[in-house]
Amino acid sequence: MGKITLQKVVKTFGNVQVIPPLDLTIEDGEFTVFVGPSGCGKSTLLRLIAGLEDVTSGTILIDGQDATAVPPAKRGLAMVFQSYALYPHMSVRKNIAFPLRMAKLPKEEQDRRVEQAASVLNLTDYLDRRPGQLSGGQRQRVAIGRAIVREPSAFLFDEPLSNLDAALRVGMRLEISELHKRLATTMIYVTHDQVEAMTMADKIVVLQAGNIEQVGSPLELYREPRNVFVAGFIGSPKMNLIEGPEAEKHGAHTIGIRPEHIDVLSEGAIWNGTVGVAEHLGSDTFFHVHGTGLAETLTIRADGEISLRHGDPIGLVPRADMIHRFDAQGLRIA
Repeated sequence: MGKITLQKVVKTFGNVQVIPPLDLTIEDGEFTVFVGPSGCGKSTLLRLIAGLEDVTSGTILIDGQDATAVPPAKRGLAMVFQSYALYPHMSVRKNIAFPLRMAKLPKEEQDRRVEQAASVLNLTDYLDRRPGQLSGGQRQRVAIGRAIVREPSAFLFDEPLSNLDAALRVGMRLEISELHKRLATTMIYVTHDQVEAMTMADKIVVLQAGNIEQVGSPLELYREPRNVFVAGFIGSPKMNLIEGPEAEKHGAHTIGIRPEHIDVLSEGAIWNGTVGVAEHLGSDTFFHVHGTGLAETLTIRADGEISLRHGDPIGLVPRADMIHRFDAQGLRIA
C-alpha cells in the first residue's frame, strides 16, 4: 500500500512561507508528477513527504497513519536523487545492497533482493563493476535499484534525469514508466520539464509559489487548463496567449490557442504576419510569427512540408472551437 495524504501542510523557512496550507491525496499505485518552474516548492514538498524537512504545521498520512513526526527511515519510502549518491569504491552489487546491510537483513535475503532488482533493471551483467565504469544512465539505474530493494510503499524521485543528456533522458523516462507498470507501486516524481510530466504521469500537480494551481491527468490539464499559468506552462511549445481587442471579441480578457490549432493558409487568412524563425524538425515545422498585432510572437506548429522561411508573409486561421478563454483574474471561462 502507498496512499499518501497531505492535510493543511505548511512549510516556512524563517519568516518566508514556501508552502501555504496545502491539501493533496496521492492514491496507492499512482504515478504522480510535481511540476512547475524553479523555486515553485516542488522539491520542498517532496522532502516534506520523505521526512527530510520538518512540517511547520499540518499532517502527512501514509496509508492512513500519521507520519508527520516519523523519521525518514521509518516511513517506508525510498528516495532517488538527481546526484545518484553512489559509493565509488563499492561494486554495483554492494551499492544496491547498502540499505539492506544497514537494516541487518540476512545475507540470503540481501542477495535475493539485489538479484531481483538487477534483473528488473537490466543490471545483472554489471553487478561486479564500480560506478565509475558505468554510463550515466546505468548509474541512475543503480540508484533506482538501491531504492527497489527496500521494497518501499512509495518511490520519491527528485529530478532524477536532469544530469543526463537528451537521448539518455528519453530512454530513462521510458524505463521508469515501464518500471512503474511492473511494480505497480506509488511513485512521486519531481521535474521542471513538463514534457516529462505529460509523458509519464497518471496525475500531474502543477505548482507555483508553493500553491497547487491544478491537479489532473495530463490530457485534462492540456485540454482544460484551469488558469492562464497552467495554460502557458503545460504544452510544448507553450500555448499562445493573446489579450486586447482580439480577446474581447471572444468575451474574454485573454484567449489562448495552442500552436497546433492554428492553420497556415494562403487564402482566407484571419491573422496575417511575417515568419521570424522557422524551426524545421522533419515531420513538423514551428513558425514563430511576428507582426500580427496580436502578440509579440505567435508560435505555430505546422506540417513539415510547408517551406516558408524567415521574412516570408504567412496567413493564419485559428480553429474557433479550440480557443480557450480566461477572465481578468486569469481564470478559465467555461
